[in-house]
Amino acid sequence: MESKVSEGGLNVTLTIRLLMHGKEVGSIIGKKGETVKKMREESGARINISEGNCPERIVTITGPTDAIFKAFAMIAYKFEEDIINSMSNSTATSKPPVTLRLVVPASQCGSLIGKGGSKIKEIRESTGAQVQVAGDMLPNSTERAVTISGTPDAIIQCVKQICVVMLEVQSVTVGSPPKGATIPYRPKPASTPVIFAGGQAYTIQGQYAIPHPDQLTKLHQLAMQQTPFPPLGQTTPAFPGEKLPLHSSEEAQNLMGQSPGLDASPPASTHELTIPNDLIGCIIGRQGTKINEIRQMSGAQIKIANATEGSSERQITITGTPANISLAQYLINARLTSEVTGMGAL
Repeated sequence: MESKVSEGGLNVTLTIRLLMHGKEVGSIIGKKGETVKKMREESGARINISEGNCPERIVTITGPTDAIFKAFAMIAYKFEEDIINSMSNSTATSKPPVTLRLVVPASQCGSLIGKGGSKIKEIRESTGAQVQVAGDMLPNSTERAVTISGTPDAIIQCVKQICVVMLEVQSVTVGSPPKGATIPYRPKPASTPVIFAGGQAYTIQGQYAIPHPDQLTKLHQLAMQQTPFPPLGQTTPAFPGEKLPLHSSEEAQNLMGQSPGLDASPPASTHELTIPNDLIGCIIGRQGTKINEIRQMSGAQIKIANATEGSSERQITITGTPANISLAQYLINARLTSEVTGMGAL
């Protein structure tokens, strides 16, 4: 929340951010954007909704305090209307409360909770709303979710009290050293399955494979350029720590083969690697998850020999086209390098 206080401190402009699911956002936007347009006009607040194909969206409300409270009231009553409509089609007898989620900088959550939870208890008792501050920060941010639930009137009173606390925090901290910049929470798009076929990454959408020109394709191209591979420790993975969204599916397996009508694929060949016993675990992963990812991404067959007595190494046999083998090698090398770097051995 940001505040801009003019002389006399009367005209206070606030910015409040809400976290909403797609269905909730759809309700706020309305048909052809009519609902959000009406909310903007009647409240006088600026209401912006984050772009993106994400399961969650950020709704930012900015304006003078009066305008913000009006906008909140309209949102709370709209959600209650949605609950009543959904109940008419169900057998439920008790009406669930309206729930809103605010996104608040973690540095301001202490004041909201108060000493020994005194402030948050006071807000709960005086408004009748349930208020919960998440213990963990939202992913890749320094913000926390504050969940408010209750009747629309209780929620409006609760938001007013939270705004007062935030403004008090800001007036106290003006002129004092900042506690570090707030990193705002940005919802990530829903991860879709990504697979490789013929040097191209694809995402599966329904029954179709759609070309997916992102980092995974670059990873594949990089792998093509890195044959033969340098010794362990002399290469850096293209995207250290990057989690690749991988899911096995029949479509993925089908796409690994050449489509009918294309030129015949290059003949399969075999490549062997030896890996120290103490590093084999990072390649196999828990219950074989990592090795299965590498198999699926590369399209290669990968066999890991059983440990032999007295040997400190395990043999890995990779079978497939030169491109399959190259990518499998690259991914194994990347796993090893990140593991060794994580152990501080380099």
